[in-house]
Amino acid sequence: MITEKEGIFYLNTKNTTYVFGVTKFKHLEHIYYGTKVTSEVEIGAIRHKHSAQTGTTVMYDPSDENYSMDTLPLEWSGCGRGDYRNNPLEAKMSDGTFITDFTFQKYEIIQGNVPMQTLPSAYGTELETQTLVITLFDEIQNVTLTLYYSVYEACDVITRRVVMTNHAVKAVSIRKIQSMMIDLKYRNYDMVTFDGGWIREAHKHTKEVTYGMLVNSSTTGNSSNRHNPGFVLAEHTATQDHGWVYGFNLVYSGNHYSCVERSNRDLVRVSIGINPHCFEWQLKQDESFETPEAVMTFSPHGFNGMSHQFHDFINQHIIRGDWKGKERPILINNWESDFFDFHESGLLKLAGQASKLGIELFVLDDGWFGERNHDKAGLGDYQVNHKKLPHGLTGLSKKIKAMGMDFGLWFEPEMINEDSELYRRHPEYAVKVPGRKPVKGRNQLVLDLCKEEVRQYIIEQVGTIIDEAELSYVKWDMNRHISEMYSEALLLQGEFAHRYVIGLYEILQSIFGTRPHVLLESCASGGNRFDLGMLCFSPQIWVSDDTDPIERLKIQEGLSYLYPQSTFGAHVSMAPHQQTLRNTPLSTRFNVAAFGCLGFELDLKQLSPVEKKEVKDQIVFYKRYRELLQYGIFSRHEQLRENQKSWQVTSRNARTALAGFYQTLGQAAVGMDQLSVRGLQQDVFYSISTRPQNLYLDRFGGLIKHAMPIKINPKGAILRTANQIYSLKDCVETYQASGRMLEAGICLNDQFMGTGYHNNMRMLGDYGSNIYLIEQNIN
Repeated sequence: MITEKEGIFYLNTKNTTYVFGVTKFKHLEHIYYGTKVTSEVEIGAIRHKHSAQTGTTVMYDPSDENYSMDTLPLEWSGCGRGDYRNNPLEAKMSDGTFITDFTFQKYEIIQGNVPMQTLPSAYGTELETQTLVITLFDEIQNVTLTLYYSVYEACDVITRRVVMTNHAVKAVSIRKIQSMMIDLKYRNYDMVTFDGGWIREAHKHTKEVTYGMLVNSSTTGNSSNRHNPGFVLAEHTATQDHGWVYGFNLVYSGNHYSCVERSNRDLVRVSIGINPHCFEWQLKQDESFETPEAVMTFSPHGFNGMSHQFHDFINQHIIRGDWKGKERPILINNWESDFFDFHESGLLKLAGQASKLGIELFVLDDGWFGERNHDKAGLGDYQVNHKKLPHGLTGLSKKIKAMGMDFGLWFEPEMINEDSELYRRHPEYAVKVPGRKPVKGRNQLVLDLCKEEVRQYIIEQVGTIIDEAELSYVKWDMNRHISEMYSEALLLQGEFAHRYVIGLYEILQSIFGTRPHVLLESCASGGNRFDLGMLCFSPQIWVSDDTDPIERLKIQEGLSYLYPQSTFGAHVSMAPHQQTLRNTPLSTRFNVAAFGCLGFELDLKQLSPVEKKEVKDQIVFYKRYRELLQYGIFSRHEQLRENQKSWQVTSRNARTALAGFYQTLGQAAVGMDQLSVRGLQQDVFYSISTRPQNLYLDRFGGLIKHAMPIKINPKGAILRTANQIYSLKDCVETYQASGRMLEAGICLNDQFMGTGYHNNMRMLGDYGSNIYLIEQNIN
């Protein structure tokens, strides 16, 4: 996988090659990252040429007037030596300057990867992974940079990180240090980021990489719902299945910073790492600082090709413990049903109905502790509210388990309310700046995870409840950004944001590392901390507080570029939806949530008998195809119409696939729809059928009275009653086609066009959808 020949390093994966070399002045020159290089002879052709001096550049050494740091494609760059592009390192050195010049000293190739000391990272066996360790040294400053390149051959992924060590007597003050830097040749790139906010996370945005810098960053104290740390660099003509596409991400849950800069010489510098905003870290003699691990992949097969590689890498080398590769349970969460207003008797009724429908896990959300009757009190306390739960969590847990379900619980351990027993005993546990009135988010303050006693309090309290209540699942929430970055435990406040994240990882490892059977679902007001760092501890993450499936189409699709669907917490909720007031069909709510880890936030008591039957059928279908839906090869399709989306998952053996077809807003007299399914065996025949779903009478509105032999009020008691116990069956299509023809696209039945209803008409309208089952014919 990794070889070195005459000062050139070759990092080969199954389908890609990454090449860099040592220049005559001992800098690391990036040569190539792309499709597999089959012969070393090709390196001379693809290597950057330095045959002429460039005006207004700074000559590095008088022996070669063409050698300038500003025009070289580099793997790492120094400060003050003639490179005026975005620099990966800014540090005040022991001599008082910011000037650095790191040159090659030695290398080592190691089987497996090298674990980090303070941060989580990817992992792999000695058969799966190889690591190249490059040592750079600044002789003047007496500082070492160690660059780690780990190659995950089967996944076509390479990770990079940096460790900086100060050997000088005087301290070094780091103000910016990135995890990686690479200079790529320009190929008419776009930068694709995934941005948004609360209840609208991870919307895809595309920006042309023109001259200057594009930045993707967070300063909220977490990876944020504003800008996910992952991003994509793609040829402008790239599609879902064709074109050169690079993916980048960071194994980190705090403030991040990524920069893509196109230089005047048409080199594109890409860097990613910790955000330098308010960051300062002091290195005394012989102390080291390690950056988070950066992850990168390349595919010539478009966005789907890149995503498949990221998905495999995350499932194989980020997710760990008992839940790696394990099917996730179907859960019901009581939040949208109850908010803070619940009692054990009502919870047990909900659980009893859930058990009859086939749900496997009951999750009690916020409001079970202290005086938590609203969001202004109780955070930080862990004593059970016995007015709501007279038999405690243990009693509730036993009763739910007796119904055949597991029991899970919501926590928000990083936060504290001023109206809490913890705050009254330990106000010093909260993050506050002396002399300033603290600012709050959702009526709460942040606990200071830089303090050992705070971390131990959380570890002991959460761990005790997990054990006593015999929890099999924990939802870990964080419902505000961090604003005042101050801790009395620190001498240098520029360390706060990073030390907070290190403290969080220590807590998670202490609690869940010793309880690997517990499924942790991370949450931060939804997808405010959806990142690779959290996925090292939390096999699934709550995607968004928005459970409207039409909004979820954009959110889940955006995240799918970077993360596998096995990590998506996706629930079916009541409609009209609490976030948008949009009224969507129960079928569409399921058809979107099924492409993830399925859950429900329905008040089952309010469902009609026919709706309960539909939910039960949905659960039966999901259980049958759960492995495929959670771990199948997920692909997106190009949108033929702006109001439609198509997703698919395909089994590894290409025998089975499920395709989702979604329509946001209906259109009048729409043309023919097509269903395309990729990744199947070309000359093998498959059976295609629609998953059966209900079509409710009230969907037709006033038209229903024209279809009846007698005139009936469409809003009257008769139809309201009928709608509770009876529904029509939506159109079910069945076809036979080869994998080759399915890839080309098959024609679907017409949609409703205002001319009547019959069994062969697809009734999508606004917010309609279908799931199609594609199974290989067995001779």
